[in-house]
Amino acid sequence: MGAAAWLATAGVLGLCLAPASANAQSVALAGILGSKALLVIDGGAPRSLAAGDSLGAVRVLQVGRDDALLDIAGRQQRLQLGAAPVQLGAGRPADAGPSDRRPARLVLYADSQGHFIEQGLINGQSMRYLIDTGASTVAIGRAEADRLGLPYLQGQSVQMGTANGAVNAWRLRLDSVRIGGLEARGVDAVVTPQPMPFVLLGNSFLAQFHMTRQGDQMVLEKRR
Repeated sequence: MGAAAWLATAGVLGLCLAPASANAQSVALAGILGSKALLVIDGGAPRSLAAGDSLGAVRVLQVGRDDALLDIAGRQQRLQLGAAPVQLGAGRPADAGPSDRRPARLVLYADSQGHFIEQGLINGQSMRYLIDTGASTVAIGRAEADRLGLPYLQGQSVQMGTANGAVNAWRLRLDSVRIGGLEARGVDAVVTPQPMPFVLLGNSFLAQFHMTRQGDQMVLEKRR
């Protein structure tokens, strides 16, 4: 949903936030379902994942006729259909360098209306955000910007299109935006005169992370 549509229809929404699961200890390929791999992770229920999907420390890279190429906690492994599970240690290899560390990740779950809403920080101040993949930038209501102590009046004056027509807004750069363990610095944002119950986290923030979506789950992962 884009920022303009959200400004016209925003209501009170809810969301639960859950941490990413710990590194998997074993992964087995139980089947191939078309373009999806049927994986059994740590002896749990089988989960079907397509190329690009992630679950905990496991990310599917390719799905073949009888095998699948996975990234498991930063290490590539090809699994054969019906073969024994791949066993993984809890930590990274002793000879792994800093670039082998698993990137920071955050797992979000949508509410019944498909929205991702939670608490975060802007310049160290608490705020409540809504992820908006259709917005080009972070958008903040003027009242919330005042509460956060943002110097938006010193920013560039711009016009912003909304469902009710064009409005005057202010463009500025945020020193820090943090959600969970993920942080981005120097994030472009606009402050609008309309009251907004949430801060819209648009692509000026989201583009700094690798984002995947599967059903009601969204995973944000720091780029290497």
